[in-house]
Parts: sequence; structure tokens; C-alpha cells
Amino acid sequence: MVTRNGERSFHGDSHESGTFSVEENPASRTMTIEDEDHGDGGRRLDSDDKLPSVEMIFKGQVEPSWREQLTIRAFVVSFVLGVLFTFIVMKLNLTTGIIPSLNVSAGLLGFFFLKSWTKLMEKSGLLKQPFTRQENTVIQTCVVATSGIAFSGGFGSYLFGMSSTVAGQSSETNAAQNTKDPSLSWIIGFLFAVSFLGLFSVLPLRKIMIIDYKLTYPSGTATAHLINSFHTPQGAKLAKKQVRTLGKFFSFSFLWGFFQWFFTAGDGCGFVNFPTFGLKAFDNRFYFDFSATYVGVGMICPYLINISVLVGAILSWGLMWPLIKNRKGDWYSSELSESSLHGLQGYRVLSS
Repeated sequence: MVTRNGERSFHGDSHESGTFSVEENPASRTMTIEDEDHGDGGRRLDSDDKLPSVEMIFKGQVEPSWREQLTIRAFVVSFVLGVLFTFIVMKLNLTTGIIPSLNVSAGLLGFFFLKSWTKLMEKSGLLKQPFTRQENTVIQTCVVATSGIAFSGGFGSYLFGMSSTVAGQSSETNAAQNTKDPSLSWIIGFLFAVSFLGLFSVLPLRKIMIIDYKLTYPSGTATAHLINSFHTPQGAKLAKKQVRTLGKFFSFSFLWGFFQWFFTAGDGCGFVNFPTFGLKAFDNRFYFDFSATYVGVGMICPYLINISVLVGAILSWGLMWPLIKNRKGDWYSSELSESSLHGLQGYRVLSS
């Protein structure tokens, strides 16, 4: 942004579509948009007119080859972000079971890290290939696939639920044919089957849903528009502000979790299990654990999901389980523990 004699001029580089400039004159309330790679054919607009859309900025661009899209730097950033997002998904998977869409976060952080790297290489004179939208898409896809397999692969539910360690925590007699301990060899084969089954089932649906019926794919369309906007001058500035805000809240969440850890001496102790609504409500699992992660998930998820989860918790833990527990000895044996699948735990599993 350059200000000179009451005029503002903006020079932007779209990374793939050449260089253009926007000059605004506040006296005449006009602005001129000029493509610096194709002569001086500037186009004068009124102040009420809009700047070129994202589609017009990238119009007519040649798509990079697959070698320029699948780069080593893109896979390195994907690996780092994939590990980070997998930890987040596993925590949510083992607690709430609600996994929000991570497309926006993956695309934003991928853009930030690789953009910072390319800027550093450019200043040192070692940059050989500019950062493109296609690389950003590769990062976003790899990160979402990596973290998604942690959920769809069953790591928080049935995959480890079949192990003898988890089965041994139950009071039931567990025969050898009812348990299967995790092993790297068969887990890799199982995950390949899970992953490629979804891929082969999506390809026929793509032809029917997207090509033939031309239905809008909301998640993919929104992610594509978002990544395109990152690679415009205005979008790059907005992405920088978003990453800065994300870093602040991430730091707050980490420090708050670190603070909670000091006051946790065991199960049911500390701020994680604080009897906010009284001891009676705490016995029925009604308390606020002060987790910043849950607050963030609640802000991301739609209101309908949050309300349905709250109403379901009140009906189940506030009404159903106490009533079923009072029927102990009639509906199930009074000698069974609450963790037995033939007792109260069985009703919880059945209804969930």
C-alpha cells in the first residue's frame, strides 16, 4: 500500500495470474485497476464499484503440473499439522464424540506455514517455486485425511475396545475369540480397507451427484473459495489476522490446561471435575469441567447440535439413568456392578 499526494495505490501479486495495481483517488472518488503485465490499459471504477472477484483474478491461469503440486514442502507441513490435528481429534473422540469440520483450520494453517517458509526463502534468494493454491489444497486434503482416519478408523471406539486390556476391565468372562489385541500389521490393512472403500464408493456418487445433477458440495465449495481468497492480497492480510487470533486462543487454551493439571490429583478431583451445580448433580455427571476445547467445539458446531446434545444429556443422565438405577434388583441383578453390561451400563450402551 503506497500513499502519495492524496492518492492510494495498491500493488498486488496474485502469485499465479501476474501483477496488478489498484489506485484510488479520494478527490474524484474513482479508482483505477491496471494489469501491469499487459500494458497500461487501466480501467476506471467508481468508489461504489467492487474490486475484481476472486474468480476474475485467477481467470485463464494454467494449472501447474502434478510435480509442482505434490511438493516435498507441502508434505512436510501436512505431516506436522496432521499429527497436531490427530491429537485434537483423539481427545474429542474419547470424550464428547463430536468432531467438527477441520477443513478451514487445515487450509488456514497450511497457508500460514508454507507462506512464511516461501517468504523466508525468497528473502534469502533460494526460492525456486512460488506457493500456489494447488499446494495449499494438497496440504488441506492430507491434514483432513490424516486426522479423519483417527476418527473413522475406530481408534477411539471399537479398534481398541476389542483388546484384551479393555475387555479385562469388564466383569464378564472374555473368551479368546471375543478379543483381538491391536497389531500394526493388521491395523494397516484394516485402515487401507476403510479408506479405499470410501474412495471407491464416492467416485460413482461424484458422477451422479456433481456432474449429472450438478448439486452443490457445500464443504468442498466453501473450502475452495477460502483457499482461493487466501492467495489474493486482501485475503493474505485477513489470513494473517486469523492466524494471529488463533494463536492467542491456542496459547490461552494450553496455559489453562497446564494450570488445571496442577490441581488434578486423581479421578474426580480438580477443576476438570468441579461440582459446579452441587454434589448431587455431580453424582449424576452434571458439572462444568472448564475445558477450553469443549467451549471451542461448542462455538464451531451449529446451535441445533449444541441444543440437542444438552437436551440429550438432561434426559439421559438427569432422568433415565436415575430412574433405571432405582429399578436395581427388578430390571437387573442387584449384585452386578454399574460397569457390567448386564446391569446399568448395558442400558447406557443400548440407548446410546
